[in-house]
Amino acid sequence: MEGGMEEQTLTREERAQLLRLARQAIEAAANRRPPPPIDPAEFSPRLFEPGATFVTLYDENGDLRGCIGALEAYQPLVEDVREHAAAAAMLDYRFPPVRPEEVPGLRIEISRLTPPQPLEYQTPAELIERLRPGIDGVILRDGPQRATFLPQVWQKLPDPYEFLSHLCLKMGAPANLWQRKKLQVFTYQVEEFKEGED
Repeated sequence: MEGGMEEQTLTREERAQLLRLARQAIEAAANRRPPPPIDPAEFSPRLFEPGATFVTLYDENGDLRGCIGALEAYQPLVEDVREHAAAAAMLDYRFPPVRPEEVPGLRIEISRLTPPQPLEYQTPAELIERLRPGIDGVILRDGPQRATFLPQVWQKLPDPYEFLSHLCLKMGAPANLWQRKKLQVFTYQVEEFKEGED
């Protein structure tokens, strides 16, 4: 993958361990139970290193059902996945909380992020030129307001103009703000994996 994560890519077993933990956390949250304990014997030692993740849930029709995460690492990867899996199920304001009967039909995707890097640019045209569709996740910041799209969003919004305009809307700003004002822009890459890939 891009952005220097190649040497640190998770193994198939480590991915399976995180997906299993995410599903257990979602089941517990939907049933109003405490989160599953994390037993170090059940996880690779690497998964206790700091990591930033987003957990995305899709319903049985493949539609988005929840997505929550962190842009920067502040806790061990296993704890980050457990916390964001439960939050994606219960706390994404765009959706009602996941009901217990929905859990079996959910498909879980985990995105592990590289640290965000500032993207230097002078003009809107240069910003467009420097973005790498399909590779870069993008963070826009305007003072205290910020919003991000994971690299996967390029699949739905492949045109950079549209991508940035929708990201401005997500931030609560006018769609053309990125063309009228020089915003802070950061990019990152992800290692993405989901249930049912192997």
